Amino acid sequence: MLSFDVIIAGLAIGSMYGLLALGYHITHIVSNTVNFSQGASLMLGAVVAYTLHVTWGLPLPVAAGGTLIICAAVGLFVHRVVVAPFSKNGSIAWLMSTIAFGIVLENAVMLTFGKESRSMPSPLPDTPISVLGASIYPIEIVVPIVGLGCAVALALFLKKTLLGKALLAAAQNRDAAMLQGIAVSQLISIAYMVSTSMAGIAGMLIAPKLNVYAGMGTMFGLKAFAVAIIGGMDSAVGIMVAGLLYGLAEAAIASVLPSAYREIIGFGFVIVVLAIKPQGLFGRIAAQKV
Repeated sequence: MLSFDVIIAGLAIGSMYGLLALGYHITHIVSNTVNFSQGASLMLGAVVAYTLHVTWGLPLPVAAGGTLIICAAVGLFVHRVVVAPFSKNGSIAWLMSTIAFGIVLENAVMLTFGKESRSMPSPLPDTPISVLGASIYPIEIVVPIVGLGCAVALALFLKKTLLGKALLAAAQNRDAAMLQGIAVSQLISIAYMVSTSMAGIAGMLIAPKLNVYAGMGTMFGLKAFAVAIIGGMDSAVGIMVAGLLYGLAEAAIASVLPSAYREIIGFGFVIVVLAIKPQGLFGRIAAQKV
């Protein structure tokens, strides 16, 4: 039986995996491409928030807003410069170009921010509170709440707003959307901006729990993509469920086994899922035209 503190820790990290994986989801459904520099975008969110809030002394809300603007601008750059020149010609070179961009961004931050890790102060009290007999830090409760709230906000945005409906229309049939006067290229840019903004939010949320450093997003990006695969790249609900389950599994494994087993079992499960259900646990099999 998992202790309550292990469950909370698993939900906190799992919600971050899910939030980051939703970034893969939104670009995939709209453009059939994914941004493999998502992990670097998470790192950028943490580093920029640290720089604005701690180094420059800006109030946290101002620092958070500035971080989201910068992350969104990076998403626009990724689509227009790193992805679009290749994808519009039917090439899959965007896959390597996004990986390369992530490496460039990580090393650029390493040169400017430094190699050492830094501690991001939590906006909440650092004193643990007792919940059901377990000592829980307030940030560990807030992180999954905010993460799930962002996921719900994204779902409402896609289903309830005119822009969200246009994104879904472009996802279902790009040619038909263009015939209806929808600027698909601009929508894809917006999808990338939302994607990197979500990564930035994840970076800001996870920064007080982990040290901030240039390489912090690499493993996060890989695990988030694993979560997207497990949940099903075309299923937002499936991705979030998979993220929470992945986080809980990691926390449970880490509580009884050395940390190395966490990665072995986690990525081993990805291989099993791909072998049994290539479309993911909650994904749909694409219809084939005959």
